[in-house]
Amino acid sequence: MDDASTEPDEAYRRLPGVGPYAPRLGGALITWVEPMPEHVVGYNRWYEDDHMITGAMAMPWMFSCRRWVAPRWLQHLRGPSGSRVAVPLEAGKYIGIYWINEGRIDDHQQWSLGTNNRLHADGRGSYRGAGHDPTEERRHVFTAFHDYLGPVYRDDDVPRDVHALVQPYGGLVVEVIDAVGGDRPALDRWLAEEHLPTVVGGPVALSTRFGPRPLPPDKLGHVAELEGVEHVVAVLHFLDVDPRECWEEHFADSEARIAAGGVGALAVQAAFVPTKHGTDAYTDELF
Repeated sequence: MDDASTEPDEAYRRLPGVGPYAPRLGGALITWVEPMPEHVVGYNRWYEDDHMITGAMAMPWMFSCRRWVAPRWLQHLRGPSGSRVAVPLEAGKYIGIYWINEGRIDDHQQWSLGTNNRLHADGRGSYRGAGHDPTEERRHVFTAFHDYLGPVYRDDDVPRDVHALVQPYGGLVVEVIDAVGGDRPALDRWLAEEHLPTVVGGPVALSTRFGPRPLPPDKLGHVAELEGVEHVVAVLHFLDVDPRECWEEHFADSEARIAAGGVGALAVQAAFVPTKHGTDAYTDELF
């Protein structure tokens, strides 16, 4: 019998009736990817037209998304040299960010694993179809599910965190910070109470903090895991402007300032602008 003619599974009615469902941000999928130059246009179209929808947004408890890009004219802002995350430093031209409801990251992750196994079995894990190795088209720089640690807002007029991915922000700065001695709670407290309040302001509207989780043991083979990910805090800074317009004042000295705090070390910092979803804008400006 054709799938379209089968009766709906009663689980679709039962599962939404249990567990948390408040409109609160509880976690994120952050996936930072380097496309191969010879496949960038095909990969870009497959990702936005297929994978971003069926491999993410069509799943339960994922409620918002945005994709960002780092053209050549932003890559010089990256640091530190010798980053253990972005190797080489300009790697990772695209980053996709997805919000997950509070209390539902485990449920969503299970659905995600099942869906993506199906997509790959059906030949939809690559824009070229079955039989093609996804690593020939892209590699993962930093991909993980994250628990939400909290926001720092510029003021009370900034839209709350659940709306951040649908706001027309002009730029994004991503920071991955290693906790000294592996003490993530101490690093997060320092970020929230001391460091980020001095960064947020002016064109920096909002900074959100996340604790990445180790990937499950049955993850897809081509998705690499960052070593020591459980001792990391990822920070997403949402900007009203192109990152170049506020870099010197807000981000140029981040490595030194974080080191001076004594609880963290900057593993990578990178600037992005939003993609123009559904188009191939910027694909000729990446390499």
